[in-house]
Amino acid sequence: MRVSTNGIFEAGINQIGSLQSGLAKTQLQLSTGKRNLTAADDPIAASRALEVVQSQSINDQFSVNRQNANSSLSQVESALSSATNLMHDVKQIAINAGHGGLSDADRASLATDLKGRLDDLLAIANTADGAGGYLFSGFRSSTLPFIKTATGAQYQGDQGQRFLQVGSSRNIPISDSGHSIFEGNITGNGTFVTAPGTAPPNTGSGIVSIGSVTNASQLTGQNYSVTFNVSATTPPVTTFDILNTTTNTPVSAGNPFTAGQPIAFDGLQFDVTGAPANGDVFTVQPSQNQSIFTTLTSLITALGQPASGSTGQANLTNALNTANANLNNALDNLLSVRSTIGSHLRELDYLDSSGDDINIQYKQTLSDLQDLDYTKAISSFTQQQTTLEAAQRSYTKIAGLSLFNYIS
Repeated sequence: MRVSTNGIFEAGINQIGSLQSGLAKTQLQLSTGKRNLTAADDPIAASRALEVVQSQSINDQFSVNRQNANSSLSQVESALSSATNLMHDVKQIAINAGHGGLSDADRASLATDLKGRLDDLLAIANTADGAGGYLFSGFRSSTLPFIKTATGAQYQGDQGQRFLQVGSSRNIPISDSGHSIFEGNITGNGTFVTAPGTAPPNTGSGIVSIGSVTNASQLTGQNYSVTFNVSATTPPVTTFDILNTTTNTPVSAGNPFTAGQPIAFDGLQFDVTGAPANGDVFTVQPSQNQSIFTTLTSLITALGQPASGSTGQANLTNALNTANANLNNALDNLLSVRSTIGSHLRELDYLDSSGDDINIQYKQTLSDLQDLDYTKAISSFTQQQTTLEAAQRSYTKIAGLSLFNYIS
């Protein structure tokens, strides 16, 4: 086969250029640490790496969201912890107020103390979130949650609960509305509320208990009144009549009364101690939600009233019993909310740990798809360098061949 001199030169140059290009690519791989310099090097790996990078970015954003959620929930927990401690103090004051040795002036002093606690609790409910808003306003985060009123406080926020996505399939609440925390406190025993009559007020020394449910299936959820009748005989005989005031239907009449004995009807029961006067009334109504600020205001009002005589002491005891029951319910609600927040904070810790594990997997996958095998690359670089040097040397020898060197 006849090979032209021009063909020899072109073939040699092309081969050397190809070897130089391969050597330069290997050198660039070594300097960047990447196996694939362009998508053309491995289209499948490049596509997969892009998917992994996008998933990694989303996972990183979830991590940022979890940090923000943790910060917000920690603020809420701190505020509610202060509210819980304050409520324990209020409850202790309410218990101390029932001491029989206290005078009206002593109770007035306790009422003054409670007014300060009420203001403190209102300040906690209006805690700012550090970002120009308030923790307990719901979706209306820029609105002051509570303003003080004559009967307690008025809520100005809404019942919205803000959420933040902290995982691929997990949205977590990062706040609670002031309504659910401070307004949604059930009264009485959680099913019904017993109270002395107010129009006109009772004149005897009857004290009504909080009561309990005996048969939930018999409950009607309606209002009742228990009216006491005291005969003019000697000794006097006390009976009571029970009226369903919702339907204006008598339940029973002429029931003999014994102090401390259960009064039971329609699946509920309670007792009355002391000596009710003729015409004294005790009411039974379904439990409702009541603001914690209303509970405190009612307690302050009760402590400010004179409690002279058996009637005054009975009125005070009834008011304190009602207040203590409502305070217990409010405290239970606070603890329930705090428990929920604690579970969310623990869940964030679990999600953080899971997110870190996923991130490690993403990095490993990217390493498998992109990272260079240095041992293999260095070996290839040395081989390519040797091949290029050999090609250059051989090209020099071939390029130096000429018939003119042998003509004398």
